[in-house]
Amino acid sequence: MMDSARVVVIGGGNMGASVLYHLAKEGWTDIVLIEKAELTSGATWHAAGLVSRMTPGHALGICHDYAVDLYKTIEDETEQGVSWHNCGSLRVAATEDHRFWLMHTRDAVLARGQECQWLSPAEIAKLNPIYDTSHIIGGIHTPDDGHVDPSGTCQAMAKGARQLGAKVMRRNRVTDVQQLPSGEWKVITEQGYITCEHVVNAGGYHARQIGVFSGLDLPIIPMQHHYVVTDSVPEFAEMDHEIPVTRDDYYTGYLRREQGGALIGLYDTHDALAKWRDGCPWDSENELFEPDYDRITPWLEKCFERYPNLMNLGIKRIVNGAITYTPDGHPLVGPAQGLKNYWLACGATVGIAWGPGLGRALAQWMVHGTADISMRGFDPRRFHGLANEDYTYQRARENYMTRLSLPYPQLQYETCRELRVSGAHDRTKALHAVFEEAGGWERPRVYGDSAWGGKEPQSWKRGPSWQAAVTEARAVHSGVGLGDFSAFSKFEITGPEAEAYLNRLCANRMPRKVGGTCLTLLLNERGTIEGEATIARLGENRFWFVTGGPSERRVWDWITLHQRGTEDVTIRNLSDDWGILTVAGPKTRDVLALLAEASLENSDFGWLKAREITVAGVPVIALRLSFSGELAWELHVPNAQLGALWDAIWAAGQPHGMVPFGSKALELMRMEKAYRGGHELANDATPIHADQMRFVKMDKEFVGKQALSRLATTGTSSVIAYLDIDMEGTDVLGGEAVYRNGHNVGSVSSGGYGPVSGRNLAFAFVHPEASKPGTKLQVMVFGDLYPATVLAEAVLDPENLRLRDVAAAFA
Repeated sequence: MMDSARVVVIGGGNMGASVLYHLAKEGWTDIVLIEKAELTSGATWHAAGLVSRMTPGHALGICHDYAVDLYKTIEDETEQGVSWHNCGSLRVAATEDHRFWLMHTRDAVLARGQECQWLSPAEIAKLNPIYDTSHIIGGIHTPDDGHVDPSGTCQAMAKGARQLGAKVMRRNRVTDVQQLPSGEWKVITEQGYITCEHVVNAGGYHARQIGVFSGLDLPIIPMQHHYVVTDSVPEFAEMDHEIPVTRDDYYTGYLRREQGGALIGLYDTHDALAKWRDGCPWDSENELFEPDYDRITPWLEKCFERYPNLMNLGIKRIVNGAITYTPDGHPLVGPAQGLKNYWLACGATVGIAWGPGLGRALAQWMVHGTADISMRGFDPRRFHGLANEDYTYQRARENYMTRLSLPYPQLQYETCRELRVSGAHDRTKALHAVFEEAGGWERPRVYGDSAWGGKEPQSWKRGPSWQAAVTEARAVHSGVGLGDFSAFSKFEITGPEAEAYLNRLCANRMPRKVGGTCLTLLLNERGTIEGEATIARLGENRFWFVTGGPSERRVWDWITLHQRGTEDVTIRNLSDDWGILTVAGPKTRDVLALLAEASLENSDFGWLKAREITVAGVPVIALRLSFSGELAWELHVPNAQLGALWDAIWAAGQPHGMVPFGSKALELMRMEKAYRGGHELANDATPIHADQMRFVKMDKEFVGKQALSRLATTGTSSVIAYLDIDMEGTDVLGGEAVYRNGHNVGSVSSGGYGPVSGRNLAFAFVHPEASKPGTKLQVMVFGDLYPATVLAEAVLDPENLRLRDVAAAFA
């Protein structure tokens, strides 16, 4: 047995084999995969093998596209069969709401340059003659995908890796993973140990137990899933084509051909069961469970309503196997929290479709410092510290049962709520706030009325919650609003070398004077964006660092793991200890002047300044800035005193018509100000792509500077464009295709209605020649093309006169 390697991959399923294969493709060949049994002996071998381009998420969609492309070619590369069936896929719609969702999915598939059509019931019947189309209004068809043999795909990637020099060790269980004082990893197995620079936990069912070896508590749990294989279907023998994989949410499942029979996958939407909550037995291998006929019968009967010809066929086989789930249904791919060079590639619900693309992305991350796609949705550190075993069980179970439900933009999880709340939570709740989860925090999204029952009305187009958010935003612009935005991460950084440390880490320069603030980006060695932050200098050696709530653990990792041991710097995470209230609008000073024991005049407290003051007897860190585009202060307050401060400000604001406002209103306001958000500032973009170089100081050294210098010379393949879309009654959701003269030139990243301008706005990453102001484009929204124009500047107050509280802004 070898005693050292550059990388040890633990686990021989589709995810582990993919990481091994793609690391070898990137040129790292001193690598080894260790599997306790045989390759594919966990969840991979019994998977249904579905692979489809039919997904709306941009990053995940690229992974799906890559899987299809790889499975078409890897057999020729490795001479290992994968049984690729290029039968295509269908997904049907029975209601108009369902059609909106599928058309949005279609828009996103087209944005990635792939083929997808909307078909009528008659056209669907030609492709799948055994399906009863009388209950549907149509569906989408992606002809260039299908299904594979799961074991074959895993074996092919493992073989491809071995051909490039990688090694695979079977029948050798890992019993411990220890980090050595040198920073290297010692992977202990039944046959000895291997010392390595990097370790990848691709342990599938056992990933959580493997994580425990190194002090990790990974949010993964296996859920039971059934599929049924029928006896031979006589109609199949008469067809000149294989039916597409057909997904129908009526019976919450899918159906494809399996040799001469039909394979029917079923999701239990009422009482899904987890497996191995206390850990999968180490001797589990190729394990299936007894079929639960009572559990699947209701869904099988619904399936037979759509496929009446199958009703009288016999059942050849029922597979009840486990699938790993995370609390949000997305995999864990990326660095483990707090551990250098410990990587995760686990928690994959559909590993056959995700494995190739996510394995490639992780290999890029390990070798080059970042991936080519945004990894925000897969980064293991996206979960807050409260994601324990019970939380994982409850959320994974809910995710499984709603997996085929319509994912409305307003949809929120119902289990495990109110885990992180601000000191003003009961106040906003009493005002009929509807909350969204952000990094585990309950954040007011929009303020409704009692008829909503605490839930936002669901709609693909503009509905009551949209109107409520527009009303909130307009009230802020004309008067004054109060919002609870505690769902941010707050770090205090102190010490004699704090300024030098932050200047080395951040692309922008730290404020030189006490009371100054800056907006900065955190870049990696490839120059792409790892995070963003607002930093205020509160003292000679004291800085207040604020970043998004969902980014807390990821950014904490970034700033702490980049700290040199010799630096005299102390970093504290005060996220739970402090909350944030935002007061915004032209009447903000009128309200706060009644409560603040300090002058708030421009001459004393200017725009982009920070001061520690007292408001209503409460000590606060006050920052004069906001995404609203109006005169505003962010008041950072100890969470225990946040409720009292809310009460005081709310009372003082009533004579001025103060309204509460939530994150949805703020999102609309930031679009009018052309402020980039999280969808624009991710690791698949640089400040050049996102037009954020004004927040980068190239006259100093910082992480990522060399890569940015090269890009400034060579240029980029896409840049951001700010669009005015000529459409009414609906808004973009993100991912929509952008066209110029009939050619696809990019896709939308985010957008929304401008409450003051009345214009429909969006950001899109497009080819550079399509980004010039005045360029005429088209955007595909719910299947319809709308004209759009590239704007040169923000549609509201481009000179920031309102933010500065300059009289000319209101003339």
